Amino acid sequence: MQYKDYYKILGVPRSASAEEIKRAYRKLAREFHPDKNAAKGAEDRFKEINEAYEVLGEAEKRRAYDALGANWKAGQQFAPPPGWGGGGFGRRRAGRGAEDLGGFSDFFSQLFGNMGGMGAGRADPFGGFGGMGADTAAADTRARLSITLEDSFQGAQKQITVGGRTLKVRIPQGITAGKTIRLADQGSQGGDLLLEVEFAAHPLFELEGSDVYHTLRIAPWEAALGGRVAVPTLGGAVELNLPPNSQSGRKMRLKGRGLPGPVAGDQYVTLQIVTPPADTDDEREFYAEMARRFSFDPRRA
Repeated sequence: MQYKDYYKILGVPRSASAEEIKRAYRKLAREFHPDKNAAKGAEDRFKEINEAYEVLGEAEKRRAYDALGANWKAGQQFAPPPGWGGGGFGRRRAGRGAEDLGGFSDFFSQLFGNMGGMGAGRADPFGGFGGMGADTAAADTRARLSITLEDSFQGAQKQITVGGRTLKVRIPQGITAGKTIRLADQGSQGGDLLLEVEFAAHPLFELEGSDVYHTLRIAPWEAALGGRVAVPTLGGAVELNLPPNSQSGRKMRLKGRGLPGPVAGDQYVTLQIVTPPADTDDEREFYAEMARRFSFDPRRA
């Protein structure tokens, strides 16, 4: 049978690092996956790529493969050396007969048919194909990423530490809670790192979707007389035209002052009248004068 040059199949030199081999595999697997590529021969190419990575992606199998020597060339007849296969590599998983290796070439089956670790196969970045299930070696890693509302409003770049590694994360403008930021190939086991966004508590604002909510404290005379008052927003303070005779609980909208996006969110301002304390004789007399002048009864329907 013919020798198969797995390095050539993945397009990497024999000196390639494990990370370079993994990157090459992922790129080719995406390109030739039958769910993505309907061209004739794509399925066979995809199987060949997986077979090559099954060997070169595991240090022990790669050492065994490399032991054949650099003199073997594609097209030469191959026969495993006497006693080859299984020595020192552990037993095949229970229940797996020789026919289970049918997804691989005769070359692979003769060379590695008795090696352990064949049960799962290599990771398929698109969810598995042809009986080769997912390998935890390329599983995605999930984590939470806490950001501020300002990070989302302006866009930002943050540094996080995962597994002792420091990574840079770009925060897109307008990202909302529950959305995921993907860092390719940065998972703890070789897959992607998926960061689910959550917002840290904010002293001034609350968020629902892309809309921002703020409670604005106003004095009784501002509520009664109306006028322009400053309101904080994520983009800086703006002036709000307060109608006369405003009451606590009234909600006003600042259009487009929420998180940015194809359709920008709004900011909703809820009024809260704050009564000043009467701590001095003059202040108490002022309230007494108000009581004499107004016939207002807040408990009257």
